[in-house]
Amino acid sequence: MKNPNIKWIYLLILSVIWGSSFILIKKSLLGLTPYQLGALRTIITGLILFAAGYNTLKDIPKSKWKWLLISGLLGSFIPAFFFAIAETEIDSAVASILNSLVPLNTILLGFAVFRIASTRRQVLGVIIGFIGTAILILKGAELNPNQNYLYAGFVIASTLMYAANVNIIKRYLQDVKPLAIATGNYVFIVIPAIVVLLFTDFFTSERFNNPYLISSLIYITILSVLGTAMAKVVFFKLVQISTPVFASSVTYIMPIVALIWGIIDGETFGLIQGLASLLILAGVYLSNQRKT
Repeated sequence: MKNPNIKWIYLLILSVIWGSSFILIKKSLLGLTPYQLGALRTIITGLILFAAGYNTLKDIPKSKWKWLLISGLLGSFIPAFFFAIAETEIDSAVASILNSLVPLNTILLGFAVFRIASTRRQVLGVIIGFIGTAILILKGAELNPNQNYLYAGFVIASTLMYAANVNIIKRYLQDVKPLAIATGNYVFIVIPAIVVLLFTDFFTSERFNNPYLISSLIYITILSVLGTAMAKVVFFKLVQISTPVFASSVTYIMPIVALIWGIIDGETFGLIQGLASLLILAGVYLSNQRKT
């Protein structure tokens, strides 16, 4: 019999890893442009996944490759650039908070496009979590009035892509091994990432003389190994053993981890934000309770 609590272990691991990703992006931007960051993140992750999962590619049915292409673009390639662009203007914690829109979008897209049913309790839980997220956003705007919230649109667009991706995995890639999904994604997006990198000024003397370049490369490597390569395999497994809504609820806990890192890095955090975080956790719990 499968351990019913294993999905919660996966959820906790992902929350810590992905919650730390936003501060790593922020630190990487000290020595890299957003396009360099997104390209390097994709390239490094792809190399790691190819080394670990190349042998799994032969087991992927031909009918699945088109979904792996779409999944790679929506779940990895475009968001890697969008989040980097967004964090040039908004705090890492705010980006994580906005990322909590994923579960709501997962339910909406799952019902409207993929015909995946959600219970009233799931919807209520997501709404409660969304209210907590809204409070965090409003409080963050109050504490950081100089931030350009137009750049939050890049994060919101990414949440729609993530929501579509998680439904695609559940509906069309359920029988594909998690490592094969992750590796298959990067078969399509590594080459475009190399092209993007070549069209930046990364290979110039000015870039290599940047005093933050070495530390930025260390941060982006950590982000690629843990926050992207390893985390994606864990995430795809989580989607397969649970539901799209449960898997995407990782974005409820991530802001709490990101806010902790934000405090350490000097970002402000108030009591209302703490209460809103508890409300988010309550929404996660409620949305994953089964009817008796």
